[in-house]
Amino acid sequence: MAKKIKYQKGNRHASKISDGTEFREVTSDHPHQLLDRTLRAGLAQSTGGVSPYSIFSAWNDWALHLSRSPGRQLELMERAHKDAVKLLVEASAKPSQPLFASQPQDHRFDHPAWEHQPFQFWKQSFLAMQDWWDAATEPMPGLGKRDVDRIRFQVRQMLDLVSPSNFPFSNPEIIEETVRKLGMNLVEGAQHCAEDWIQTMTQAHKPAPEGFEIGKDLACTQGKVVFQNDLFELIQYTPQTEKVHPEPLLFVPAWIMKYYILDLSPQNSMVKYLVDQGFTVFMISWCNPTADQAQLCLEDYRKKGFMAALDVINGIVPGQKVHANGYCLGGTLLALAACLMARDGDDRLASLTLMAAQIDFAEAGELLLFVDESQVSFIEDLMWTQGYLDRPQMTRTFATIRAKDLIYSRAVKRYFLGQKDLQSDILVWNGDTTRMPARMHSEYLRGLFLENRLTAGRFAVEGRVIALKDISVPMFVVGTEADHIAPWRSVYKTRLFTDCDLTFVLTNAGHNGGILSEPGHSGRHYRVGRRKRGGLYVDPDSWLESHHPVNGSWWPELVKWLRKRSTDAMLPSNLFHKTRPRRPYADAPGEYVFQC
Repeated sequence: MAKKIKYQKGNRHASKISDGTEFREVTSDHPHQLLDRTLRAGLAQSTGGVSPYSIFSAWNDWALHLSRSPGRQLELMERAHKDAVKLLVEASAKPSQPLFASQPQDHRFDHPAWEHQPFQFWKQSFLAMQDWWDAATEPMPGLGKRDVDRIRFQVRQMLDLVSPSNFPFSNPEIIEETVRKLGMNLVEGAQHCAEDWIQTMTQAHKPAPEGFEIGKDLACTQGKVVFQNDLFELIQYTPQTEKVHPEPLLFVPAWIMKYYILDLSPQNSMVKYLVDQGFTVFMISWCNPTADQAQLCLEDYRKKGFMAALDVINGIVPGQKVHANGYCLGGTLLALAACLMARDGDDRLASLTLMAAQIDFAEAGELLLFVDESQVSFIEDLMWTQGYLDRPQMTRTFATIRAKDLIYSRAVKRYFLGQKDLQSDILVWNGDTTRMPARMHSEYLRGLFLENRLTAGRFAVEGRVIALKDISVPMFVVGTEADHIAPWRSVYKTRLFTDCDLTFVLTNAGHNGGILSEPGHSGRHYRVGRRKRGGLYVDPDSWLESHHPVNGSWWPELVKWLRKRSTDAMLPSNLFHKTRPRRPYADAPGEYVFQC
Protein backbone atom coordinates (compact mmCIF):
# COMPACT_ATOMS: atom_id res chain seq x y z
CA MET A 1 0.00 0.00 0.00
CA ALA A 2 1.43 3.35 -1.00
CA LYS A 3 2.28 5.78 1.76
CA LYS A 4 -0.28 8.51 2.17
CA ILE A 5 1.24 11.97 1.92
CA LYS A 6 -0.35 15.18 3.12
CA TYR A 7 1.10 18.58 2.40
CA GLN A 8 0.67 21.27 4.96
CA LYS A 9 1.29 24.90 4.15
CA GLY A 10 3.32 26.91 6.59
CA ASN A 11 5.22 23.94 8.05
CA ARG A 12 8.73 24.00 6.65
CA HIS A 13 9.84 20.63 7.90
CA ALA A 14 8.68 17.06 7.46
CA SER A 15 7.55 15.13 10.52
CA LYS A 16 5.86 11.78 10.90
CA ILE A 17 2.87 11.09 13.12
CA SER A 18 1.43 7.87 14.40
CA ASP A 19 -0.70 6.83 11.43
CA GLY A 20 2.26 6.96 9.04
CA THR A 21 1.05 10.17 7.47
CA GLU A 22 3.94 12.45 6.68
CA PHE A 23 3.69 16.21 6.67
CA ARG A 24 5.90 17.99 4.18
CA GLU A 25 6.26 21.61 3.33
CA VAL A 26 4.53 22.80 0.19
CA THR A 27 7.44 23.97 -1.90
CA SER A 28 6.63 26.33 -4.71
CA ASP A 29 8.69 28.58 -6.88
CA HIS A 30 5.75 30.87 -7.40
CA PRO A 31 6.84 34.35 -6.25
CA HIS A 32 3.50 35.03 -4.56
CA GLN A 33 4.22 32.27 -2.03
CA LEU A 34 7.58 33.79 -1.22
CA LEU A 35 6.03 37.26 -1.02
CA ASP A 36 3.43 36.09 1.49
CA ARG A 37 5.97 34.42 3.70
CA THR A 38 8.36 37.36 3.55
CA LEU A 39 5.59 39.75 4.60
CA ARG A 40 4.52 37.44 7.42
CA ALA A 41 8.12 37.14 8.59
CA GLY A 42 8.49 40.92 8.57
CA LEU A 43 5.33 41.33 10.64
CA ALA A 44 6.55 38.65 13.04
CA GLN A 45 9.85 40.48 13.51
CA SER A 46 8.05 43.77 14.19
CA THR A 47 5.86 42.16 16.88
CA GLY A 48 8.65 40.09 18.44
CA GLY A 49 6.98 36.88 17.27
CA VAL A 50 3.61 37.62 18.92
CA SER A 51 0.65 36.93 16.66
CA PRO A 52 -1.83 39.86 16.61
CA TYR A 53 -4.45 37.50 15.18
CA SER A 54 -4.38 35.34 18.33
CA ILE A 55 -4.80 38.45 20.47
CA PHE A 56 -7.66 39.79 18.36
CA SER A 57 -9.50 36.46 18.27
CA ALA A 58 -9.45 36.19 22.08
CA TRP A 59 -10.81 39.74 22.55
CA ASN A 60 -13.38 39.16 19.82
CA ASP A 61 -14.61 35.98 21.53
CA TRP A 62 -14.87 37.77 24.88
CA ALA A 63 -16.64 40.85 23.46
CA LEU A 64 -19.19 38.80 21.50
CA HIS A 65 -20.13 36.69 24.52
CA LEU A 66 -20.36 39.76 26.74
CA SER A 67 -22.57 41.52 24.16
CA ARG A 68 -25.18 38.76 24.39
CA SER A 69 -25.20 38.82 28.20
CA PRO A 70 -27.14 41.94 29.33
CA GLY A 71 -27.36 40.58 32.89
CA ARG A 72 -23.58 40.34 33.06
CA GLN A 73 -23.29 43.88 31.69
CA LEU A 74 -25.62 45.18 34.41
CA GLU A 75 -23.60 43.30 37.03
CA LEU A 76 -20.39 44.96 35.82
CA MET A 77 -22.05 48.37 35.77
CA GLU A 78 -23.19 47.90 39.36
CA ARG A 79 -19.70 46.80 40.36
CA ALA A 80 -18.16 49.88 38.74
CA HIS A 81 -20.64 52.09 40.63
CA LYS A 82 -19.89 50.41 43.96
CA ASP A 83 -16.14 50.67 43.40
CA ALA A 84 -16.49 54.37 42.57
CA VAL A 85 -18.45 54.96 45.79
CA LYS A 86 -15.77 53.13 47.76
CA LEU A 87 -13.12 55.39 46.23
CA LEU A 88 -15.07 58.49 47.26
CA VAL A 89 -15.26 57.15 50.82
CA GLU A 90 -11.52 56.48 50.67
CA ALA A 91 -10.83 60.04 49.54
CA SER A 92 -13.12 61.74 52.08
CA ALA A 93 -12.55 59.69 55.23
CA LYS A 94 -9.81 57.14 55.71
CA PRO A 95 -11.43 53.80 56.62
CA SER A 96 -9.98 51.53 59.29
CA GLN A 97 -8.86 49.05 56.65
CA PRO A 98 -8.01 49.54 52.95
CA LEU A 99 -11.04 48.99 50.74
CA PHE A 100 -8.93 47.34 48.04
CA ALA A 101 -5.92 45.27 49.10
CA SER A 102 -2.88 44.27 47.07
CA GLN A 103 -2.17 40.61 46.53
CA PRO A 104 0.36 39.13 49.00
CA GLN A 105 3.00 38.70 46.28
CA ASP A 106 2.59 42.27 45.00
CA HIS A 107 5.32 44.43 46.54
CA ARG A 108 4.91 47.53 44.37
CA PHE A 109 3.11 49.43 47.13
CA ASP A 110 5.19 48.39 50.15
CA HIS A 111 6.66 51.86 50.75
CA PRO A 112 4.93 53.52 53.76
CA ALA A 113 4.19 56.71 51.80
CA TRP A 114 1.59 54.83 49.75
CA GLU A 115 -0.65 55.05 52.81
CA HIS A 116 -0.76 58.86 52.59
CA GLN A 117 -2.71 61.09 50.22
CA PRO A 118 -2.69 61.57 47.30
CA PHE A 119 -0.69 58.37 46.76
CA GLN A 120 -3.17 56.24 48.64
CA PHE A 121 -6.00 57.41 46.38
CA TRP A 122 -3.98 56.66 43.24
CA LYS A 123 -3.08 53.25 44.60
CA GLN A 124 -6.69 52.50 45.55
CA SER A 125 -7.93 53.71 42.15
CA PHE A 126 -5.55 51.31 40.45
CA LEU A 127 -6.57 48.40 42.69
CA ALA A 128 -10.25 49.24 42.07
CA MET A 129 -9.65 49.10 38.33
CA GLN A 130 -7.86 45.78 38.82
CA ASP A 131 -10.81 44.50 40.87
CA TRP A 132 -13.29 45.46 38.14
CA TRP A 133 -11.28 43.81 35.39
CA ASP A 134 -10.97 40.63 37.46
CA ALA A 135 -14.77 40.51 37.51
CA ALA A 136 -15.08 41.43 33.82
CA THR A 137 -12.82 38.59 32.74
CA GLU A 138 -14.47 35.85 34.73
CA PRO A 139 -15.66 32.84 32.69
CA MET A 140 -18.95 33.15 30.79
CA PRO A 141 -21.11 30.36 29.34
CA GLY A 142 -19.81 29.55 25.87
CA LEU A 143 -16.54 31.45 26.25
CA GLY A 144 -13.56 29.13 25.79
CA LYS A 145 -11.30 28.66 28.81
CA ARG A 146 -8.18 29.42 26.79
CA ASP A 147 -9.68 32.72 25.62
CA VAL A 148 -10.64 33.56 29.22
CA ASP A 149 -7.08 32.89 30.35
CA ARG A 150 -5.65 34.90 27.45
CA ILE A 151 -7.86 37.89 28.18
CA ARG A 152 -6.95 37.75 31.86
CA PHE A 153 -3.27 37.57 30.98
CA GLN A 154 -3.46 40.50 28.54
CA VAL A 155 -5.49 42.61 30.98
CA ARG A 156 -2.88 41.93 33.63
CA GLN A 157 -0.18 43.09 31.22
CA MET A 158 -2.06 46.32 30.48
CA LEU A 159 -2.74 47.04 34.15
CA ASP A 160 0.86 46.35 35.11
CA LEU A 161 1.89 48.89 32.48
CA VAL A 162 -0.28 51.72 33.86
CA SER A 163 0.34 51.08 37.55
CA PRO A 164 1.04 54.36 39.41
CA SER A 165 4.18 52.71 40.80
CA ASN A 166 5.73 52.92 37.31
CA PHE A 167 5.74 56.71 36.98
CA PRO A 168 8.07 59.16 38.74
CA PHE A 169 5.34 61.72 39.58
CA SER A 170 2.97 59.19 41.17
CA ASN A 171 5.44 56.95 43.00
CA PRO A 172 6.35 58.43 46.41
CA GLU A 173 9.47 56.29 46.68
CA ILE A 174 10.87 57.85 43.47
CA ILE A 175 9.95 61.37 44.64
CA GLU A 176 11.58 60.78 48.01
CA GLU A 177 14.76 59.41 46.43
CA THR A 178 14.90 62.27 43.92
CA VAL A 179 14.71 64.85 46.71
CA ARG A 180 17.28 63.00 48.80
CA LYS A 181 19.78 62.67 45.93
CA LEU A 182 18.96 66.02 44.31
CA GLY A 183 18.02 64.26 41.10
CA MET A 184 21.20 62.20 40.73
CA ASN A 185 19.14 59.00 40.83
CA LEU A 186 17.47 60.10 37.57
CA VAL A 187 20.87 60.86 36.01
CA GLU A 188 22.15 57.42 37.01
CA GLY A 189 18.89 55.89 35.78
CA ALA A 190 19.30 57.59 32.41
CA GLN A 191 22.76 56.06 32.13
CA HIS A 192 21.33 52.63 32.94
CA CYS A 193 18.59 53.15 30.36
CA ALA A 194 21.15 54.08 27.69
CA GLU A 195 23.24 51.02 28.53
CA ASP A 196 20.21 48.73 28.29
CA TRP A 197 19.08 50.31 25.01
CA ILE A 198 22.53 49.82 23.46
CA GLN A 199 22.61 46.24 24.74
CA THR A 200 19.16 45.57 23.25
CA MET A 201 20.10 47.04 19.88
CA THR A 202 23.51 45.41 19.56
CA GLN A 203 22.87 42.19 21.49
CA ALA A 204 26.55 42.29 22.42
CA HIS A 205 27.66 39.59 24.81
CA LYS A 206 28.18 40.95 28.32
CA PRO A 207 31.27 39.73 30.17
CA ALA A 208 30.57 37.89 33.41
CA PRO A 209 30.47 40.21 36.45
CA GLU A 210 33.33 40.00 38.90
CA GLY A 211 32.93 36.96 41.11
CA PHE A 212 30.70 35.12 38.61
CA GLU A 213 33.18 33.86 36.04
CA ILE A 214 32.21 30.60 34.32
CA GLY A 215 34.73 27.86 35.03
CA LYS A 216 36.09 29.70 38.05
CA ASP A 217 33.15 30.81 40.18
CA LEU A 218 30.28 29.11 38.31
CA ALA A 219 30.33 25.68 36.63
CA CYS A 220 33.54 24.97 38.51
CA THR A 221 33.15 21.35 39.64
CA GLN A 222 36.24 19.42 38.55
CA GLY A 223 35.86 17.25 35.49
CA LYS A 224 36.85 16.52 31.91
CA VAL A 225 35.09 16.71 28.55
CA VAL A 226 35.24 13.08 27.39
CA PHE A 227 33.26 13.41 24.15
CA GLN A 228 32.31 16.11 21.69
CA ASN A 229 30.25 16.27 18.51
CA ASP A 230 28.56 19.16 16.73
CA LEU A 231 25.57 19.02 19.11
CA PHE A 232 26.97 18.54 22.61
CA GLU A 233 29.94 17.95 24.86
CA LEU A 234 29.88 15.22 27.50
CA ILE A 235 31.49 16.15 30.81
CA GLN A 236 32.61 13.50 33.30
CA TYR A 237 33.12 14.87 36.80
CA THR A 238 36.07 13.76 38.91
CA PRO A 239 35.15 11.47 41.84
CA GLN A 240 35.60 13.19 45.21
CA THR A 241 35.07 10.18 47.48
CA GLU A 242 37.20 7.14 48.15
CA LYS A 243 34.54 4.86 46.71
CA VAL A 244 31.80 5.51 44.16
CA HIS A 245 28.61 3.71 43.18
CA PRO A 246 29.11 1.72 39.97
CA GLU A 247 25.98 3.07 38.29
CA PRO A 248 26.80 6.43 36.66
CA LEU A 249 24.38 9.35 36.65
CA LEU A 250 23.73 11.29 33.43
CA PHE A 251 22.19 14.78 33.49
CA VAL A 252 20.18 15.87 30.44
CA PRO A 253 19.64 19.64 30.84
CA ALA A 254 17.32 21.84 28.80
CA TRP A 255 18.85 23.24 25.62
CA ILE A 256 17.06 26.55 26.01
CA MET A 257 19.66 27.66 28.61
CA LYS A 258 23.22 26.68 29.53
CA TYR A 259 23.65 23.49 31.56
CA TYR A 260 25.33 25.09 34.55
CA ILE A 261 22.09 25.84 36.37
CA LEU A 262 22.82 22.35 37.74
CA ASP A 263 26.44 23.26 38.54
CA LEU A 264 26.05 26.86 39.66
CA SER A 265 28.12 28.02 42.63
CA PRO A 266 29.94 25.41 44.76
CA GLN A 267 27.47 25.86 47.63
CA ASN A 268 24.36 25.21 45.49
CA SER A 269 25.72 22.94 42.76
CA MET A 270 23.60 19.82 42.40
CA VAL A 271 26.43 18.21 40.44
CA LYS A 272 28.95 18.80 43.22
CA TYR A 273 26.49 17.58 45.84
CA LEU A 274 25.97 14.26 44.02
CA VAL A 275 29.68 13.83 43.33
CA ASP A 276 30.37 14.41 47.04
CA GLN A 277 27.77 11.71 47.83
CA GLY A 278 29.77 9.11 45.90
CA PHE A 279 28.16 9.17 42.45
CA THR A 280 29.92 9.23 39.10
CA VAL A 281 28.24 12.14 37.34
CA PHE A 282 28.12 12.94 33.62
CA MET A 283 26.63 16.11 32.12
CA ILE A 284 25.48 16.98 28.61
CA SER A 285 26.51 20.50 27.60
CA TRP A 286 24.50 21.46 24.51
CA CYS A 287 25.90 23.69 21.80
CA ASN A 288 24.41 27.12 21.09
CA PRO A 289 23.00 26.54 17.57
CA THR A 290 23.65 28.91 14.68
CA ALA A 291 21.75 29.46 11.45
CA ASP A 292 23.83 26.66 9.88
CA GLN A 293 22.16 24.23 12.30
CA ALA A 294 18.59 25.29 11.49
CA GLN A 295 17.73 21.75 10.37
CA LEU A 296 18.53 20.15 13.73
CA CYS A 297 15.42 18.25 14.84
CA LEU A 298 14.12 16.57 17.98
CA GLU A 299 15.35 13.25 16.66
CA ASP A 300 18.87 14.69 16.41
CA TYR A 301 18.72 15.75 20.06
CA ARG A 302 17.60 12.26 21.01
CA LYS A 303 19.91 10.27 18.74
CA LYS A 304 23.02 12.45 18.43
CA GLY A 305 22.50 13.81 21.93
CA PHE A 306 21.17 11.56 24.67
CA MET A 307 21.70 8.20 22.95
CA ALA A 308 25.23 9.15 21.87
CA ALA A 309 26.03 10.19 25.44
CA LEU A 310 24.67 6.88 26.70
CA ASP A 311 26.91 4.98 24.26
CA VAL A 312 29.99 6.90 25.43
CA ILE A 313 29.19 6.26 29.11
CA ASN A 314 28.72 2.56 28.40
CA GLY A 315 32.25 2.54 26.98
CA ILE A 316 33.72 4.35 29.99
CA VAL A 317 31.78 2.40 32.64
CA PRO A 318 31.08 -0.90 30.89
CA GLY A 319 28.37 -3.24 32.07
CA GLN A 320 26.65 -0.67 34.28
CA LYS A 321 23.14 0.69 33.93
CA VAL A 322 22.73 4.46 34.01
CA HIS A 323 20.63 6.70 36.27
CA ALA A 324 19.30 9.35 33.86
CA ASN A 325 18.17 12.75 35.13
CA GLY A 326 16.37 15.26 32.89
CA TYR A 327 15.60 18.87 33.76
CA CYS A 328 12.85 20.93 32.06
CA LEU A 329 12.97 20.31 28.28
CA GLY A 330 15.78 17.85 28.90
CA GLY A 331 13.36 15.81 30.99
CA THR A 332 10.82 15.77 28.17
CA LEU A 333 13.51 14.56 25.77
CA LEU A 334 14.62 11.95 28.30
CA ALA A 335 11.04 10.68 28.66
CA LEU A 336 10.77 10.32 24.86
CA ALA A 337 14.06 8.42 24.73
CA ALA A 338 13.07 6.17 27.66
CA CYS A 339 9.79 5.28 25.93
CA LEU A 340 11.65 4.28 22.76
CA MET A 341 14.24 2.28 24.72
CA ALA A 342 11.47 0.43 26.57
CA ARG A 343 9.64 -0.27 23.31
CA ASP A 344 12.80 -1.65 21.67
CA GLY A 345 13.99 -3.68 24.68
CA ASP A 346 16.97 -1.44 25.48
CA ASP A 347 17.50 -1.94 29.22
CA ARG A 348 20.53 0.29 29.83
CA LEU A 349 18.67 2.63 32.22
CA ALA A 350 18.68 1.99 35.95
CA SER A 351 16.23 4.77 36.81
CA LEU A 352 14.64 7.94 35.49
CA THR A 353 14.52 11.31 37.29
CA LEU A 354 12.45 14.14 35.81
CA MET A 355 12.84 17.58 37.39
CA ALA A 356 10.22 20.24 36.54
CA ALA A 357 9.66 18.38 33.26
CA GLN A 358 6.34 17.94 31.47
CA ILE A 359 5.23 14.96 29.42
CA ASP A 360 1.63 16.18 29.07
CA PHE A 361 0.96 19.75 27.93
CA ALA A 362 -2.78 20.10 28.46
CA GLU A 363 -2.10 22.16 31.60
CA ALA A 364 1.18 23.77 30.60
CA GLY A 365 0.52 27.03 32.43
CA GLU A 366 0.83 30.52 31.04
CA LEU A 367 3.32 29.45 28.37
CA LEU A 368 0.47 27.55 26.74
CA LEU A 369 -1.39 30.86 26.27
CA PHE A 370 1.18 31.73 23.58
CA VAL A 371 0.66 28.53 21.62
CA ASP A 372 -2.02 28.09 18.98
CA GLU A 373 -1.91 27.50 15.22
CA SER A 374 -1.62 31.21 14.43
CA GLN A 375 1.11 31.77 17.02
CA VAL A 376 3.16 28.73 16.00
CA SER A 377 2.94 29.73 12.32
CA PHE A 378 4.06 33.24 13.29
CA ILE A 379 7.10 31.85 15.12
CA GLU A 380 7.87 29.57 12.17
CA ASP A 381 7.83 32.55 9.82
CA LEU A 382 10.12 34.41 12.20
CA MET A 383 12.55 31.48 12.36
CA TRP A 384 12.40 31.12 8.57
CA THR A 385 14.34 34.36 8.20
CA GLN A 386 16.82 33.59 10.99
CA GLY A 387 17.26 29.82 11.11
CA TYR A 388 16.57 29.84 14.84
CA LEU A 389 14.51 31.45 17.58
CA ASP A 390 16.85 34.08 18.96
CA ARG A 391 17.72 34.67 22.58
CA PRO A 392 15.96 38.05 23.05
CA GLN A 393 12.71 36.64 21.65
CA MET A 394 12.68 33.84 24.22
CA THR A 395 13.79 36.13 27.03
CA ARG A 396 10.86 38.48 26.32
CA THR A 397 8.43 35.58 26.47
CA PHE A 398 9.60 34.44 29.91
CA ALA A 399 9.84 38.00 31.22
CA THR A 400 6.28 38.78 30.05
CA ILE A 401 4.89 35.97 32.19
CA ARG A 402 6.15 37.85 35.26
CA ALA A 403 6.19 41.36 33.80
CA LYS A 404 5.31 43.01 37.12
CA ASP A 405 8.57 41.78 38.69
CA LEU A 406 10.92 41.18 35.78
CA ILE A 407 10.08 44.24 33.64
CA TYR A 408 8.31 47.08 35.47
CA SER A 409 9.64 46.74 39.02
CA ARG A 410 13.15 46.29 37.64
CA ALA A 411 12.71 49.34 35.41
CA VAL A 412 11.56 51.48 38.35
CA LYS A 413 14.57 50.47 40.43
CA ARG A 414 17.05 50.78 37.59
CA TYR A 415 15.82 53.87 35.70
CA PHE A 416 14.11 55.99 38.36
CA LEU A 417 15.80 54.98 41.60
CA GLY A 418 19.20 54.68 39.91
CA GLN A 419 19.91 51.29 41.48
CA LYS A 420 22.18 48.77 39.81
CA ASP A 421 21.00 45.22 39.34
CA LEU A 422 22.01 43.05 42.26
CA GLN A 423 24.16 40.28 40.85
CA SER A 424 23.68 36.65 41.81
CA ASP A 425 24.73 33.37 40.30
CA ILE A 426 21.22 32.50 39.14
CA LEU A 427 20.70 35.93 37.54
CA VAL A 428 23.99 35.61 35.65
CA TRP A 429 22.89 32.18 34.41
CA ASN A 430 19.43 33.51 33.57
CA GLY A 431 20.98 36.06 31.22
CA ASP A 432 23.13 33.45 29.48
CA THR A 433 20.47 32.23 27.05
CA THR A 434 20.84 30.14 23.89
CA ARG A 435 19.16 29.94 20.51
CA MET A 436 16.65 27.30 19.42
CA PRO A 437 17.09 25.60 16.00
CA ALA A 438 14.16 26.36 13.72
CA ARG A 439 13.19 22.80 12.84
CA MET A 440 13.51 21.39 16.34
CA HIS A 441 11.58 24.24 17.92
CA SER A 442 8.80 23.94 15.35
CA GLU A 443 8.52 20.18 15.97
CA TYR A 444 8.49 20.73 19.73
CA LEU A 445 5.79 23.42 19.59
CA ARG A 446 3.58 21.50 17.17
CA GLY A 447 4.05 17.91 18.27
CA LEU A 448 4.07 18.44 22.03
CA PHE A 449 2.74 21.87 23.03
CA LEU A 450 0.08 22.35 20.36
CA GLU A 451 -1.03 18.79 19.62
CA ASN A 452 0.06 17.04 22.86
CA ARG A 453 0.85 13.92 20.86
CA LEU A 454 2.86 12.02 23.48
CA THR A 455 0.08 11.41 26.01
CA ALA A 456 -2.50 11.17 23.22
CA GLY A 457 -0.68 8.11 21.83
CA ARG A 458 0.21 9.83 18.56
CA PHE A 459 3.94 10.53 18.95
CA ALA A 460 5.95 8.31 16.64
CA VAL A 461 9.69 7.74 16.65
CA GLU A 462 11.34 5.84 13.82
CA GLY A 463 7.93 5.22 12.29
CA ARG A 464 6.27 3.65 15.34
CA VAL A 465 4.29 5.10 18.23
CA ILE A 466 5.86 5.29 21.67
CA ALA A 467 3.98 5.09 24.99
CA LEU A 468 4.86 6.24 28.50
CA LYS A 469 3.24 3.10 29.94
CA ASP A 470 6.08 1.06 28.44
CA ILE A 471 8.56 2.56 30.91
CA SER A 472 9.30 0.01 33.61
CA VAL A 473 12.32 1.52 35.40
CA PRO A 474 11.60 3.39 38.66
CA MET A 475 10.95 7.11 38.33
CA PHE A 476 11.65 10.07 40.61
CA VAL A 477 9.57 13.09 39.55
CA VAL A 478 9.99 16.59 40.98
CA GLY A 479 7.50 19.45 40.71
CA THR A 480 7.78 22.95 42.20
CA GLU A 481 4.89 24.78 43.85
CA ALA A 482 5.32 28.19 42.19
CA ASP A 483 6.40 27.01 38.72
CA HIS A 484 5.18 29.34 35.93
CA ILE A 485 6.80 27.25 33.18
CA ALA A 486 5.98 23.67 34.20
CA PRO A 487 3.10 23.91 36.73
CA TRP A 488 3.37 21.16 39.30
CA ARG A 489 -0.07 19.72 38.53
CA SER A 490 1.06 19.29 34.93
CA VAL A 491 4.30 17.61 36.08
CA TYR A 492 2.27 15.43 38.47
CA LYS A 493 0.36 13.96 35.51
CA THR A 494 3.38 11.73 34.91
CA ARG A 495 1.66 9.53 37.52
CA LEU A 496 -1.42 9.35 35.31
CA PHE A 497 0.36 8.14 32.18
CA THR A 498 2.83 5.65 33.70
CA ASP A 499 2.52 2.38 35.63
CA CYS A 500 6.06 2.02 36.98
CA ASP A 501 7.23 2.51 40.55
CA LEU A 502 7.11 6.30 40.91
CA THR A 503 8.16 8.67 43.67
CA PHE A 504 6.77 12.20 43.41
CA VAL A 505 8.33 15.15 45.22
CA LEU A 506 6.71 18.58 45.46
CA THR A 507 9.08 21.29 46.63
CA ASN A 508 8.43 24.95 47.32
CA ALA A 509 9.73 27.90 45.21
CA GLY A 510 9.69 28.11 41.42
CA HIS A 511 11.01 26.46 38.28
CA ASN A 512 14.67 27.12 39.04
CA GLY A 513 14.66 28.00 42.74
CA GLY A 514 12.75 24.86 43.64
CA ILE A 515 15.34 22.65 41.96
CA LEU A 516 18.24 24.59 43.52
CA SER A 517 17.28 23.49 47.00
CA GLU A 518 20.61 22.55 48.56
CA PRO A 519 20.79 21.42 52.20
CA GLY A 520 20.97 24.41 54.50
CA HIS A 521 18.93 26.66 52.21
CA SER A 522 16.57 28.52 54.52
CA GLY A 523 12.82 28.34 54.07
CA ARG A 524 12.80 25.14 52.04
CA HIS A 525 10.30 22.33 52.42
CA TYR A 526 8.99 19.47 50.29
CA ARG A 527 6.40 16.71 50.20
CA VAL A 528 7.17 13.20 49.03
CA GLY A 529 5.03 10.19 48.20
CA ARG A 530 5.49 6.88 46.43
CA ARG A 531 3.20 4.94 44.14
CA LYS A 532 4.22 1.33 43.78
CA ARG A 533 4.17 -0.29 40.38
CA GLY A 534 0.59 -0.74 39.21
CA GLY A 535 -0.83 1.38 42.04
CA LEU A 536 -4.06 3.33 41.70
CA TYR A 537 -4.07 6.94 40.54
CA VAL A 538 -4.63 9.72 43.07
CA ASP A 539 -5.56 13.20 41.83
CA PRO A 540 -3.10 16.02 42.63
CA ASP A 541 -5.30 17.87 45.13
CA SER A 542 -5.99 14.69 47.13
CA TRP A 543 -2.27 13.87 47.02
CA LEU A 544 -1.46 17.37 48.32
CA GLU A 545 -3.86 17.03 51.24
CA SER A 546 -2.52 13.62 52.27
CA HIS A 547 1.19 14.47 52.17
CA HIS A 548 2.50 16.88 54.77
CA PRO A 549 5.48 19.21 54.25
CA VAL A 550 8.92 18.13 55.39
CA ASN A 551 11.30 20.96 56.29
CA GLY A 552 14.62 21.11 54.47
CA SER A 553 16.08 20.17 51.11
CA TRP A 554 14.75 17.38 48.91
CA TRP A 555 18.25 16.56 47.61
CA PRO A 556 18.99 14.02 50.41
CA GLU A 557 15.70 12.33 49.48
CA LEU A 558 16.98 11.89 45.92
CA VAL A 559 20.33 10.53 47.16
CA LYS A 560 18.56 8.02 49.41
CA TRP A 561 16.36 6.97 46.49
CA LEU A 562 19.33 6.55 44.12
CA ARG A 563 21.33 4.54 46.66
CA LYS A 564 18.47 2.07 47.07
CA ARG A 565 18.64 1.50 43.32
CA SER A 566 22.43 1.29 43.10
CA THR A 567 24.92 -1.39 44.07
CA ASP A 568 27.58 -1.00 46.74
CA ALA A 569 30.26 1.62 46.20
CA MET A 570 33.69 0.52 45.00
CA LEU A 571 37.07 2.05 44.26
CA PRO A 572 37.02 4.18 41.09
CA SER A 573 40.08 2.29 39.83
CA ASN A 574 37.97 -0.89 39.69
CA LEU A 575 35.08 0.79 37.91
CA PHE A 576 36.29 2.57 34.79
CA HIS A 577 37.38 0.84 31.59
CA LYS A 578 41.04 -0.19 31.83
CA THR A 579 41.88 -0.99 28.21
CA ARG A 580 40.03 1.52 26.08
CA PRO A 581 42.05 4.76 25.82
CA ARG A 582 40.05 7.79 26.82
CA ARG A 583 41.48 11.12 25.66
CA PRO A 584 39.87 14.07 27.44
CA TYR A 585 39.05 16.94 25.09
CA ALA A 586 39.37 19.69 27.71
CA ASP A 587 38.80 20.48 31.34
CA ALA A 588 35.25 21.13 32.48
CA PRO A 589 33.21 23.17 31.74
CA GLY A 590 34.37 22.66 28.13
CA GLU A 591 33.98 24.93 25.13
CA TYR A 592 30.25 24.94 24.29
CA VAL A 593 29.24 26.67 27.52
CA PHE A 594 31.14 29.77 26.32
CA GLN A 595 29.39 29.96 22.92
CA CYS A 596 27.51 33.23 22.44
